[in-house]
Amino acid sequence: MDPTYSPEADTYRQKIQAFLSEHLPTDWKGIGALSGDARETFVDQWRSLLAENKLLAVSWPTEYGGAGLSEVERIVLAEEFAKAGVPEGNDNDAFSITMVGNAIIQCGSEEQKRHFLPRIISGVDKWCQGYSEPDSGSDLANLGTRAALDGDEWRINGQKVWTSSGHTANWIFVLCRTDPESPKHKGISFILVPMEQEGVEIRPIININKRHDFNEVFFSDAKAPKENVVGDVHDGWRVANVLLGFERGHGATTDAIRFREELDRVSLIAQDNGVAEDPNMRQDLARAHSKVEIMRWMGQRAVTEALAGNPPGPESSLHKLIWSEYHNWFTEKTMHILGAEAMAPSGHGAVNGIGTDAIGAQFSSKSWVQTMLGARPGTIYAGTSEVQRNIVGDRVLGLPREPRADSGPWNEIGKK
Repeated sequence: MDPTYSPEADTYRQKIQAFLSEHLPTDWKGIGALSGDARETFVDQWRSLLAENKLLAVSWPTEYGGAGLSEVERIVLAEEFAKAGVPEGNDNDAFSITMVGNAIIQCGSEEQKRHFLPRIISGVDKWCQGYSEPDSGSDLANLGTRAALDGDEWRINGQKVWTSSGHTANWIFVLCRTDPESPKHKGISFILVPMEQEGVEIRPIININKRHDFNEVFFSDAKAPKENVVGDVHDGWRVANVLLGFERGHGATTDAIRFREELDRVSLIAQDNGVAEDPNMRQDLARAHSKVEIMRWMGQRAVTEALAGNPPGPESSLHKLIWSEYHNWFTEKTMHILGAEAMAPSGHGAVNGIGTDAIGAQFSSKSWVQTMLGARPGTIYAGTSEVQRNIVGDRVLGLPREPRADSGPWNEIGKK
């Protein structure tokens, strides 16, 4: 591993630092320091500023609205934004840019690239993800939402669940079963579906933190143009895995920055609460430090892969596995630091629904309890830890596959 940044990347880093210095207030502490309304206003204005300066999707080709830069330069931008506590876009951009935009670049047609990618950058199209279903969460390939070709349109029927930011999106990329006679990992297509139509219904899901981050989405003869299949018809499983590689590996270098900032804040709270000298707590904080350093070096490995021109592969499952398991464990330890206060928390809530709280957020026991609760699903979304271990064993280490009890045509599996 040689994570040395090139002189060009270092020059770009200086450019990003100058941009932040020019456009952020001199007393900027991070987006977490802003109140709810002020934070929403800032994100909207900040995203427009990024779009004007070609700082959204910087590694996309210029003909599609990107800046035509390298993946390393995208990583540099993400690192500097994470250090400064500013977002790379809005909540939907995680799906619009990181996921479906990159999947279209890798697998889509030229017409799809020229139509959808500029609209993503402009913000005209806001995306969400239609993967999980009530009966196919971890076993995603067991999905039952169907799409049938009717002339020049797909007609889609079924249900998706845990659809993050679905209530603020106007497009959804949907994994649909288009050939029930094929084995369950086959016969799936990746279809781009407009949400603003009569056949799409969105119902909110309120999570344990009393936040509306997730939704159910129901399709009743929803329509999508025939040409809105990314990749080939029945080849959606391949496209879905390309997208998941980007989702799982996107924060390879920036997650360590956020987890380090969180650990530093927790360490100060431990000192203030008089528990930092407890031998068990010191051991836990030392373990957390080691885990964050491991994530930092894994991130540097991602830089090495980017320098070699390699897109995220199955190794991204290692990154997803370590950060999600770590954060589940670490946020539980923060409850020991809070002590009895964790049972009756008070103060303001967490800025983020999942992941670490936003940089700049002031401490409150309520925000830390909500951060702990928001860490629980980290080992589930984007593929459970069990799924990640199977991917690592099979596709990274080359171990023998586990025997499958559900082979054969998808529509016959339930009869066995």
